[in-house]
Amino acid sequence: MAPLLKLNTGANMPAIGFGTWQATVEELEAAVEMALEVGYRHIDAAYVYNNEEAIGKVLKKWIGSGKIKREDLFIVTKLPPVGNRPSGVEKYLSRSLEKLGLDYVDMYLIHVPFAFLERGEEIHPANEDGSMLIDPSTDLIEVWKAMEAQVDAGRAKAIGLSNFNIPQIERILKAARIPPANLQVELHLYFQQRELVEFCKKHDIVVCAYSPLGSRGSAKLFQAVGVSKELPDLMNNPTVLEVAKRLGKTPAQILLRHIIQRGLAAIPKSTNPERIRQNFQVHDFELNSEDMSSLDKLDQGPAARIVDFEFMKGIKNHPEFPF
Repeated sequence: MAPLLKLNTGANMPAIGFGTWQATVEELEAAVEMALEVGYRHIDAAYVYNNEEAIGKVLKKWIGSGKIKREDLFIVTKLPPVGNRPSGVEKYLSRSLEKLGLDYVDMYLIHVPFAFLERGEEIHPANEDGSMLIDPSTDLIEVWKAMEAQVDAGRAKAIGLSNFNIPQIERILKAARIPPANLQVELHLYFQQRELVEFCKKHDIVVCAYSPLGSRGSAKLFQAVGVSKELPDLMNNPTVLEVAKRLGKTPAQILLRHIIQRGLAAIPKSTNPERIRQNFQVHDFELNSEDMSSLDKLDQGPAARIVDFEFMKGIKNHPEFPF
């Protein structure tokens, strides 16, 4: 089983979770099935991924058959930008719970600090010129109060943030009755988020790394919207390869172990059965201090950010754009 990270709620969150971003419904059912077989219990979902029903189908099968108990799972999902207003929190969490077939989620995150206007059932509403239909009136404090109400109602065991910067988190902390338990952000070998991680540790917020392997799969997303971006090839970094060879591990296992040893969680995504298995097997070895130090030195800071939301035209005009 994955090592556990203690949340400020007292609950435990498995350090290795299964990511589901950019997975089709068809491939995801088989992948989640495989992940549960391997031992993953932390499953990361989001309303905007449009695949909660596929996850729910597998969970229903496993829980219904008695193969697993609901309390053994740690299910995360997220409030979409179209719901980023107080009235949207319960509405979209209720929808997510229905799709997942659950009475509650273990963690509900505000997916991004910016908001879109609602237009029908569109997840990413856009203007005629392709720019996002942003809602500049976002009030993160009022949204957070609505998030707290979901904990009170039992629909979320814990609440947190995703893609927020330090000043935004500070504003939430000052106003919060229930402080954020988790921050999910892009974090990998070249973008180690040192300052943000230290801030979160100081405030007892567990950090979870998305795109921990460099998100090579994002290439299709960027190409589809005409954004030219060079994606890092972390797997073929010479230092990573050297450590992997010496320890008899895969480069991905070294990248994930580096994150886990920093006391963080990670949610690698794969639909390949062997890689799903390998990504979970990062608890039977340790990196020595020299390995950790040499990997630490590969940090390139914000210049290595991949998911800057550049694929959402005009999003930088939103007053809560975090980067």
